[in-house]
Amino acid sequence: MILYSLGIWTYRQGVRAAALAGHHKASLLDAGLRRTLPALKERLADAGTQDNSPKETVWIHAASLGEFEQGRPLIERLRRERPGTRIVLSFFSPSGYEVRKNYSEADAVVYLPFDTPRNVRRFLDAVRPTCAIFVKYEFWLNYLSELKRRGIPTYLISGIFRPSQLFFRPYGGFYRNALKAFTTLYLQDEGSRRLLEGIGVTNTEVAGDTRFDRVTDIMKTAREDDALTRFCGRGPARGATGERTPGTDLIFIAGSSWPEDESNYAGWLRDTPGVKGIIAPHEFSPERLAKMLELFEGEGVLLSGARKDPSLLDTHKVLIMDCFGMLASAYAYADIAYVGGGFGAGLHNINEAAVYGIPVIYGPNNAKFIEAQEMKATGGGIEVHSREDFRREASRLIADDAYRLDLGRRSAAYITSRLGATSRIFDSLFR
Repeated sequence: MILYSLGIWTYRQGVRAAALAGHHKASLLDAGLRRTLPALKERLADAGTQDNSPKETVWIHAASLGEFEQGRPLIERLRRERPGTRIVLSFFSPSGYEVRKNYSEADAVVYLPFDTPRNVRRFLDAVRPTCAIFVKYEFWLNYLSELKRRGIPTYLISGIFRPSQLFFRPYGGFYRNALKAFTTLYLQDEGSRRLLEGIGVTNTEVAGDTRFDRVTDIMKTAREDDALTRFCGRGPARGATGERTPGTDLIFIAGSSWPEDESNYAGWLRDTPGVKGIIAPHEFSPERLAKMLELFEGEGVLLSGARKDPSLLDTHKVLIMDCFGMLASAYAYADIAYVGGGFGAGLHNINEAAVYGIPVIYGPNNAKFIEAQEMKATGGGIEVHSREDFRREASRLIADDAYRLDLGRRSAAYITSRLGATSRIFDSLFR
């Protein structure tokens, strides 16, 4: 543990150095970490109840934005059904914290201090959690050890495990022991349970993945957007039926798109008549947006520009969404979805698209995502390995309405079959 703590301390110094050198994300993280303890002191000032007993405080940690979305259904259920409970939400990544730092359902939203013994003690002393919940990943050894030492019930939700992880390697003893600090690990699938059982970890329960509940909540509350409606020539789908109001063009949407993804679909989208495209890039710096506009050779327009001049929506083939927070609802307008990341570091959230009853195309780097494998097996998900693969599959989808609608229904049915994880976990923890 000494070497582990030294490594964490060294990492922290590296963040400070990078921040001083002007690295944007490191600067955000460094500044945010300095605010964590003062923010907790300010926002949790009412430390007890009227009889001075500790107030119930649930600490929920999400590494980044994706993990937050997995934890969000549980947070909002907790807020709704136990309104007197204080909720502290922590992030490790700026891409999570900076987007959700004003999230109203939590009493405090902070960066998680680096996992050194001193930081751990100070953080837990400030929060005084009555239970701790980690979402999917994040196994910080000092935090887990101190939570166990203090007797604080600790849980993992939507956990998923693979044979390649450290827990299952001969040299992974420290991490195997850390799993025993959890009161219960709520897992996504039976395969994870069997893996853990093989290393003697039996404090598990297969509850499913809360992301399915989250995307269904979004689908039920999705709002119409005037710009998207004008661009598409129709309103959004209502519910997971796969049925769309007829329009002049079919709508292709690419969510969380990276340059590696665009190299597969951009040429097809430019060249295919009767199809309009909505693209939500994973990142949208000015340089990135300029390259995307260049890629579509005058046929692309930014959503921000089209809101200022709506007539642009009538004269362009590709709409580029240069803002956060719209993608999950924008899928309601689509006939076909492509979800990015599968030709790079890893696939993004395909459930957000599938819940609307549309076929979902994605790249081959999806082994860590059980939903991609399962959706492919049911027929609603289409894995492509190259530009030629994409062109063949996408062209078939637009040419054959019955085929496209059938795959869409399979996508929606798959999502429906996986609902209920939030209720199972909430009932187990708080009933």
